[in-house]
Amino acid sequence: MIVKNYEIKPGAQLRGAGLNRANLESANLSGSNLSKANLRGANLRYTNLEKANLNGADLTNANLIGANLKGANLKESNLSRADLIGANLNDADLAEANLNGAIWNDKTIFPKEFPQPKR
Repeated sequence: MIVKNYEIKPGAQLRGAGLNRANLESANLSGSNLSKANLRGANLRYTNLEKANLNGADLTNANLIGANLKGANLKESNLSRADLIGANLNDADLAEANLNGAIWNDKTIFPKEFPQPKR
């Protein structure tokens, strides 16, 4: 599935959407509701997800390279094996998020006082 940037607007209501393997590269989804969405294997490279609600979303194997997740609600989300290289997670809520096997580097910004996940 390929979704062009102009097809989704900031603040979109996509709760529970089936977006597995969707190409959302560089889309502006700031403030969108993606809670419980299936984003398994989705391409979210350089996507703006600032203050988005991703509570309980499945982001397994998602490409989040350079994504802006500042202030996003990632509570209870599944980020296992997600690529977080260079992603900005500052002020994001990662309570009970699954980060098993996630990939990150020294440019990945985790929330202050958040224990860096084990590799």
